[in-house]
Amino acid sequence: MSVTKTLGLYLLEELEAYGITHAFGIPGVHNIELYRGLPHSRIRHVGARHEQALGFMADGYARAGGRPAVCFTISGPGVTNIATAAAQAYADSIPMLIIASQNRRGEAGSGRGFLHEMPNQCQFAAQVSGFAHSVAGMHEVPEVLARAFAGMQSRRPRPAYIEIPRDLLAADAGMLPPPTAAVMQSAGAAPDELIAETVRRLQSCVRPVILAGGGAVRAAQSVARLAERLQAPVIMTINGRGILPPAHPLNMSFSPSLEAVRALVAGSDLTLAIGTEMGPTDYDMYALSEFPQPPQLLRIDIDAEQMVRNARPELALLGDARRTVEALLARLGAAPARASDAAPAACTTQARTAAAAALTPAMRAQLRFLDQLRDTLPGHLIVGDSTQPVYAGNLGFEAAAPATWFNSASGFGTLGYALPAANGAALAQPQSPVIALVGDGGLQFTLQELATLRDLNAWVAVMVWNNNGFGEIKTSMIGAGVQPTAVDLVPPDLAQLAAAYGLAHCRVRDAATLSAALQQFARRRGPVVVEIDAEAFG
Repeated sequence: MSVTKTLGLYLLEELEAYGITHAFGIPGVHNIELYRGLPHSRIRHVGARHEQALGFMADGYARAGGRPAVCFTISGPGVTNIATAAAQAYADSIPMLIIASQNRRGEAGSGRGFLHEMPNQCQFAAQVSGFAHSVAGMHEVPEVLARAFAGMQSRRPRPAYIEIPRDLLAADAGMLPPPTAAVMQSAGAAPDELIAETVRRLQSCVRPVILAGGGAVRAAQSVARLAERLQAPVIMTINGRGILPPAHPLNMSFSPSLEAVRALVAGSDLTLAIGTEMGPTDYDMYALSEFPQPPQLLRIDIDAEQMVRNARPELALLGDARRTVEALLARLGAAPARASDAAPAACTTQARTAAAAALTPAMRAQLRFLDQLRDTLPGHLIVGDSTQPVYAGNLGFEAAAPATWFNSASGFGTLGYALPAANGAALAQPQSPVIALVGDGGLQFTLQELATLRDLNAWVAVMVWNNNGFGEIKTSMIGAGVQPTAVDLVPPDLAQLAAAYGLAHCRVRDAATLSAALQQFARRRGPVVVEIDAEAFG
């Protein structure tokens, strides 16, 4: 007997053609046709316990793997639940394709009260997507998928959303063309005349600095070569950390919201911004004033509209970061643009020292805690939530390599991100130890994903910064003269909780026990819950 190729089966084959190997999903009665072919597909389905966590897991997978992630969700509550994760991904420019079901044609938007019926579902999803489309006919699907992937892979990456009526998912797709991926034309370098003018300015300046953001991560090696050629300090935003390693003399991992780093920029005579939106959660997070306009600002960005937000450049180089930087290097030639001397490195070191001194003692202690994680676990990734050591790390943590430090304490600023995002990151990088750094308050937003971690048996340490509540919010209340309210919480017994999910548990009270716990985690190569006594580490 011949088997009808439904649209659900066709979609799986199309996703395979685009190189998708994992799909993060939760099945429901409205999207079961997406699941009909999964047992025979090369795509591995990864479940979660809640759609918000599903989206966070896909986010972590995309960041760690450097490729788009795909989510399957039901209509109505599935879409509203995943919207928070999509908003975080939108803020941080993460490629994520959400494929949602919709009520049957003729039911959607009728107002009659069908199961999962939601007014203007696609319009809702469009608010947290770079591309959103409601499929009305089967013939649209190949083109719509091509448009979604084109947006994620050739422009500024953002979540894409496609919804398909459930009757279409079950319909015969035999008339559609054979599944194939559209050829993607990735963005090129900025125009030659702008490259030439930029090189002229780079050769004539004396004290350049580089601002490197998340959009420069895939260009890290080229950015490092350019920095060395120019003898330019590299100030890395939160998502740009690790573009230069900690030991590099031009590495500036302290936040540009700190006065010492701002002074380094102000003392320059040219600022080259690469793949950074120059947004407030990086540049103004703890400052009393907005980040000042940098001297002779040149910007490289893939997003023309973002190019003129927050700071207007003298030259706007619209193009892919890696290709544009490589074009600059080719024009500059093999010799350094200026004689190498110790002055830029010395200025960078002085700025680092001054920035560290401006932090509170607690923040400096938390940075030492993060340094211990980095130095004890080679090849690690740290996936953070909105919690005290992550905020400190966003101000000054020196990541070992690009895409090994990312968190939700910037941009949209969600809670509950770290655990599911770490699960996703571990799937993308199974040979790397992953740390989910989360507070005891934030953990309880997605606590159920300990079950997903158990199912995956992934190499993830869930490090719970236990300060008995929302410690960062409590500190902010006290600083603002507000009596702390609703921030002192009783956390669960984490040892019993870990046991309930079949996970190992240990408690850390000082640097020595932390080192022992990390070494055991490295040997175990499996999941563990590590409870950190926050008072012992600042």
